[in-house]
Amino acid sequence: MFPSKDDIANFIAFAPDAGEGKAFMYLEGADTIDEAVSQFYENPNKYSHSPVPSMSNPVNHAKETKMQVCSPLPPAPPAKTMSRPWRQPHTNVVVEAGNVRARDEQEMQNMLQSVQLAYHIYNSDIEPEHDSDLFCNCAIHQYKRRKINRLGVQAMWSKAVMYPGEKAYHDCYQTTFFTSNPYRFRVVSPYGNNVSAYYGMRTPNPRYYAMSVQQTIQLNAALNAEAQATINAKEPPFNIWEIDQLDSSMSNMTITTTSSGRVDDKRPPVKNRSAEKRGSIAGPVTNSNAEGGKRSKFADLKKALSIKSPEEKAAVRTEKMNAHGRELRDAILEEEHGRWPDQEWRQIVVAYQEKVGMTRKITELRARHPTQYLHLLRAGYFEPIPVAWADLASNPLKFSIEASAGWRGITPAWRGYEDTAEERLYWVLNHREGSSGMRMKPDIVSAMNMARARMASAVEPPPAYYSANDTCHLQHTSEGYSKQVMPAPFRAFDAPEVPTDDTMILLDVSGSMDFDPVRPNYNQYLITGYSRSTQPKNKDVAKAIIRRFTDAMANHDHNFRGYQLTTFSSQANYIGVINHQNLDAMWRNVRLGGGTRVMTGWQKVKDLHFQKHFESATHHPEYGWQAGPQTPMLRLLLLLDGEATDMDEFELDLLGLSWVHVTIFLIGVDGCPHHHRHANELQRISEVNHHVSFVDAQGNTPERFVTHELLKRHLGYEVSMSEFEVLEQPPPYSE
Repeated sequence: MFPSKDDIANFIAFAPDAGEGKAFMYLEGADTIDEAVSQFYENPNKYSHSPVPSMSNPVNHAKETKMQVCSPLPPAPPAKTMSRPWRQPHTNVVVEAGNVRARDEQEMQNMLQSVQLAYHIYNSDIEPEHDSDLFCNCAIHQYKRRKINRLGVQAMWSKAVMYPGEKAYHDCYQTTFFTSNPYRFRVVSPYGNNVSAYYGMRTPNPRYYAMSVQQTIQLNAALNAEAQATINAKEPPFNIWEIDQLDSSMSNMTITTTSSGRVDDKRPPVKNRSAEKRGSIAGPVTNSNAEGGKRSKFADLKKALSIKSPEEKAAVRTEKMNAHGRELRDAILEEEHGRWPDQEWRQIVVAYQEKVGMTRKITELRARHPTQYLHLLRAGYFEPIPVAWADLASNPLKFSIEASAGWRGITPAWRGYEDTAEERLYWVLNHREGSSGMRMKPDIVSAMNMARARMASAVEPPPAYYSANDTCHLQHTSEGYSKQVMPAPFRAFDAPEVPTDDTMILLDVSGSMDFDPVRPNYNQYLITGYSRSTQPKNKDVAKAIIRRFTDAMANHDHNFRGYQLTTFSSQANYIGVINHQNLDAMWRNVRLGGGTRVMTGWQKVKDLHFQKHFESATHHPEYGWQAGPQTPMLRLLLLLDGEATDMDEFELDLLGLSWVHVTIFLIGVDGCPHHHRHANELQRISEVNHHVSFVDAQGNTPERFVTHELLKRHLGYEVSMSEFEVLEQPPPYSE
């Protein structure tokens, strides 16, 4: 066949390890796409006439030229891919509904944000309102019409994720008051009651918004508890994995059903006492024989009226429960086999569950709560995140959860989460072995209170770290350093750095990096606008920290060639190897703009790491690179200036990895509660995952202090002040 562009794209979707060139060759030599993909997996090197150049460890390339140092990312070496016959991608009702929802999910989120910004609504959970009985083609009504047109997608998603007995609802009601939406009349509008704006947009009221937030929190908690209790009560009262033994024991019960449908009593017959008293010569007569005619007529009457005895009803209920248990068991086995079709696949899943610490909890869930186990299984909760999701604009971990609008999550207690990634992250945290109590996601009131408390704890930075060439002093944005929240005393939870470890840098280059720093103005919990902050732009602070960090690392491990830098926003871009000499030149290749999707950059970093160390690793078609026992540790410095849209997905992925340590530097605006709310979230993550640590700074940043704290966490040991002063000197450089 002569392959088209669509054929090549479909081939690569099933065989991501093949490039467009290989895809064209395999398609050209086959009659169908299925045949071409099968040939690829049977013999991946069928059309390889020359060896693929490999990438060696950069430490061994001290004699490379500067042009080679700055060259683009080299081609990947041939990976040890787990061999298996090609198969159709696994699907189920949740996967299919997710595929449909993902088509326009990001578009709807972007549309809502555009409308909110156009009408000066800065709280992401407030929907714009514009009441009018007249035809209106404003942006608000265009958005509302799009929501109405999307009700079919919402119904499909609700049907896929709802638990038995639940009802779907939405918030697209125009003229009717009859609705099953529990938020409709139990939560006040953030705009107030009986307020209309026929000639303009309604404005949120701070007092009513605070009431709305508090009522929503209370209703979320009540509905979550009710939903969890309801599904717990509907779980089978027996172990569905022992149902065969249950059926065997049922056959030995004293109550059995005859062919006529009558329930026979197998107890010994009771003598007729009246006949015994009369001294009948007929001898003792059993009760069943004496009343046989009456009993038969009554049984016929009950049968005609479809009346069942308590024993019959119990037997029917038992049979229904057994049938439901068998259906549930078969559905679980079918789903498990479809998701994990071979031993290699199952080994990866088992290893993931052990690393995350969920093995015992999942086993218990499978045995005692099979209905909930099946729901979570269909949503992929018990396996690593598929590698293909990283580059998708929308995937099943990026779906919004909106309790008042009826957009559901996966777990029974889904209300209160922002998206499906956050819901899954907290489910995992609460089901890990050794977790002390439930780690509940703080609601907006609690999160804001904790953020303001953290912000109030800021103090003057230690004067010993003063540097006249800090960015804030060179740009003279304002006088002196900003107060900083002092990090907790360093404690070495993770293993310290060894010479074989691989250091890389991942930099956020979203549009906010180049914006003039601003902080929100709050009236209670309502954002009313933003104020300018007198501090350098985040991109300048990030560059200064990268320079200081790489200089200190070069002096530490004597790798004067440099370290690989990757940037990310809406997509990732490999910049190259940076060092003391070429940082300014390489920085000109950094392009700012776009959103903040850390998973795109994280995927690029993983590819870079395993290209160097592919001999010790394998590549799985669904879950990507799998490190081996000899794979060196990756130590990553991640620089952020706010919360990434997929930050929960990134933190979730890190929970299942033992070959990486991530040190996060969070750049914030002085006096911004949003910065401290994100810092509190990172603090909670670092407490449960010792492979993650973080340092934050706000406003006019003391760069030497930040660099020292970053080095402690990156290297994994207490770097003394005297050692730091030696490390921070400009390193020698040799061509």
